[in-house]
Amino acid sequence: MKKIKLLLVDDEPDILEFLSYNLIKEGYEVFTASNGAEGLKKAKIEKPDLILLDVMMPEMDGIEACGEIRKIDSLKKTLIVFLTARTEEFSQLAGYEAGADDYITKPVKPKVLMSKIKALLRLKSDEKQEVIELEDFKIDRETYKVTFQKEEFMLPRKEFELLALLASNPKRVFKREEILEKVWGNEVIVGGRTIDVHIRKLREKFGNDKLSTIKGVGYKLND
Repeated sequence: MKKIKLLLVDDEPDILEFLSYNLIKEGYEVFTASNGAEGLKKAKIEKPDLILLDVMMPEMDGIEACGEIRKIDSLKKTLIVFLTARTEEFSQLAGYEAGADDYITKPVKPKVLMSKIKALLRLKSDEKQEVIELEDFKIDRETYKVTFQKEEFMLPRKEFELLALLASNPKRVFKREEILEKVWGNEVIVGGRTIDVHIRKLREKFGNDKLSTIKGVGYKLND
């Protein structure tokens, strides 16, 4: 059975050694990098299933590295989890805007880390591989490609999942609580503003008229 690949990116050698030891013990294939620039290079080569990415690093910080990773087609489906110290001025919204799937605060507890990784990988493996075809949209869950009015888009993971959810039942109003549960999952604690950010980014790509806000309730796709 093929091992799941994990990439750890952190500028603290002790953290890399500690996390590597625990992850290898769990059966993962682990690669490491000591800064964002090095992490970006290794991600391109190894194509990991999941990246644990520190926020504050020299040369290229985690937010910038995450944004660059999300521009690479072969890494669109790679999960990205930020590692952040409690004392850092880290904005969850900035991380999610860059394309992150989740975050973990330092000091990292091995049991919490393993639980988080397993939950995220399970959600990824449970994804339906199907194509949704509407009048203006074609959404391919297997390739993560979206075709809108004959133009092809590669969206960040959470934008794609949000659009696919809304497109699964056009004109139905999806409540905010349901969106949070189905797109971000029970393992992730995010605020309502996170949904607003992703809706805004989808509107920038596909037009304001394609997504409707039902005040106090949720959102729907108009097709």
